[in-house]
Amino acid sequence: MTIIDRYLARTVLVYTALVMGVLMTLGALFVFIGQQDDIGVGAYTAADAFVYSLLSMPQQFFELLPIGSLLGSLLGLGLLARSSEIIVIRASGVSLGRMSAAVLAAGFILVVVGVIVGEYVGPATQQYARQYKVFSKFADFSVAGSGSAWVKDGNNIVQLDRQTGDAMFGGVSLFRFSSDKRLAAVGRASTAIVGAGERWQFEGYAETAFVDGGTRVSRERQRTFETHVSPEFLGLAVILPNQMRTLQLARYLGHLRENQLDTRQIEFALWARIARTLSIAVIVLLALPFCFGSMRSAGSGAKTVIGVLIGIGFYLLQRTLESSAQVFNVNPILLAWTPLVLLTVATTVALRRTQ
Repeated sequence: MTIIDRYLARTVLVYTALVMGVLMTLGALFVFIGQQDDIGVGAYTAADAFVYSLLSMPQQFFELLPIGSLLGSLLGLGLLARSSEIIVIRASGVSLGRMSAAVLAAGFILVVVGVIVGEYVGPATQQYARQYKVFSKFADFSVAGSGSAWVKDGNNIVQLDRQTGDAMFGGVSLFRFSSDKRLAAVGRASTAIVGAGERWQFEGYAETAFVDGGTRVSRERQRTFETHVSPEFLGLAVILPNQMRTLQLARYLGHLRENQLDTRQIEFALWARIARTLSIAVIVLLALPFCFGSMRSAGSGAKTVIGVLIGIGFYLLQRTLESSAQVFNVNPILLAWTPLVLLTVATTVALRRTQ
């Protein structure tokens, strides 16, 4: 790597670090503001909300890294373009391909940083943040288990396999006990929705009751069940798919396949996580074509707006395809890789047009 290559890569990394610092500060502020309604509930104080906001930052860093990398690259390389350093580098015989390789090297460094934070730091601190908050607010409840949640609610024990939304859970088992601590019934529901008024709405509920020395099996499409446990607490030990590590997603996907269960959501989450991480390198390279042509003299404000629009568009496309994977019978792998493929095509076309 020559001096010029290191200079280009360092510029991208330095400005990405500056942008991520700003984004993380704003992210921490918004997370803290979002905790205001919970301050005062139980033993949850403003200091606890501040700690929760700090613990949430690694996960925020991983999720914001693609747009932060794009903004940092646009600002850093844009500054070189406005000061004509890019033109001087080209005039000295450095080809666009070599410049692209230097920028791409910086992108892969950011990918490595994203993998470290997203796989080893973010999920652990986010899970601890949820536990820290919930145990401060709800001191009377207990939960056990790492792969699923077990919650005692009066004479009932509920076990949840996964969380699919803020108030929706899948793979729910209900163990009902009599007043003398004997097991009265065991039920299973495909999904459970926690609604208003502390009510659960079980979907596809089947129950085996132990009565008169025998058993009685009943099945219902829907069943309402009273609870005193909030959705926030129910999801304490059940990690959302987009917050699971890649290895966890792969293992869970294998479990679902072995049991012949619906794998679309987890399969999409797995491949989308991989594609989103790799997209960091491509999205950094996308900033290079903006250093040539009419955009070369554009100010940092214009480049920031362009970066934000591209980043928001990329994020919204991912969310839209995630919903499509759940609602429509479309190959989740195809949907997961579509944003990255489109981004790669757009970057390739833009680079070719600058030659």
